[in-house]
Amino acid sequence: MLIGAHVSTSGGLLKVLERAQETTSDAIQIFSQSPRMWRPTKYADEDFTAFREAARGTRLQAVMIHMIYLINPATDDPEMRRKSLESLSHALRVGDGIGAIGVVVHPGALKTDTRANAKRRAIALLNEALAESESCPIIYENTAGSPQLLGRDFDETAELIEKTATRAGPERLGLCIDSCHLHATGYDVTTVEGVAELADEIEAKIGLEQLRAIHLNDSRDARGSNRDRHAAIGKGEIGRRGFRAFLSELRFQGVPAVSETPGPGGKGPDKAEVQLMRRLRREGLKARGGG
Repeated sequence: MLIGAHVSTSGGLLKVLERAQETTSDAIQIFSQSPRMWRPTKYADEDFTAFREAARGTRLQAVMIHMIYLINPATDDPEMRRKSLESLSHALRVGDGIGAIGVVVHPGALKTDTRANAKRRAIALLNEALAESESCPIIYENTAGSPQLLGRDFDETAELIEKTATRAGPERLGLCIDSCHLHATGYDVTTVEGVAELADEIEAKIGLEQLRAIHLNDSRDARGSNRDRHAAIGKGEIGRRGFRAFLSELRFQGVPAVSETPGPGGKGPDKAEVQLMRRLRREGLKARGGG
C-alpha cells in the first residue's frame, strides 16, 4: 500500500514535492486549484515538465487530484454545468500534465430532480470532460451524508462507472473508497471480517481492479451516523484497532492511500500521521500472520 497525505499546492508544483518529502509520502493528493473558487490555477507545460523530472528523484510513486468542492456534475442548471465541466476538464488536463493516477470526483447531487435524471446528467458531463482530455482517469469516490448525493452505495457507483466507461473505456474510470464515508454509511471497517466483506462486495459489484485510490480518515461520529466528519487517524470512532484491520486487507495492497485529516493546526496530515498509518498497517499484517 502506498501511504501518504493530502498536501497543499501553495507556492507551486515543486513545493508539492517538498511537502511529499516532509511527510514521507509514497502517494499524495492535491487540488489542481483553490477548492472553494472557480478560478483555475494556470500552469505552463514547463511547470509540468519540471514537476515530472523532479519527482523522479523522490520516493513519491503516485499523485492523485481531488476535484474542487464547488462542482456538481448532476446539476440541471446551465451555468453550474458549464463551470463544473470547465473545472473538471482543467483538472484532467493538469492530471495529464503531471502524470496523475486520476482525478477523484464526487458524482454530484440530484437537488430537486429524480436520481435517474441526475445520473444521466452526471454521466454525460463526465464523458464530455474525458473527451476534452488525453488519458487521465476519473475516479469516483463513494459518498456519505445527504441522501441527495449520488454514489452512496456500490450498486449506484458501479452503474456510474459502467455507463461512463461505455464511451471512455474502463481504463479511464476507477473507484476511490473513503474509510470515513464507509463508516458513516454503515460499513464495518474496524474488523478483519468486516473489511473482508467490504472487499468482497467491491469485487462482486465493481471489480477490485477498478479500485484506484483510498482515502484514510477516522470519523468523529458513530458507525451508520451518515455524517462525514473527519478525525485524526486513531482518534475517532474507527480507532487504531480499526485501521489495523483496514490497512492490512491484502486485497488493498499496492493501492495509493492518502490521509485527508485536519492535522495539527488544521494544516493537514503530517509526517507523524503518515508514519502512524504505516505502523498500524504493519501491526495489522503481523496480527494476520503476514508480517
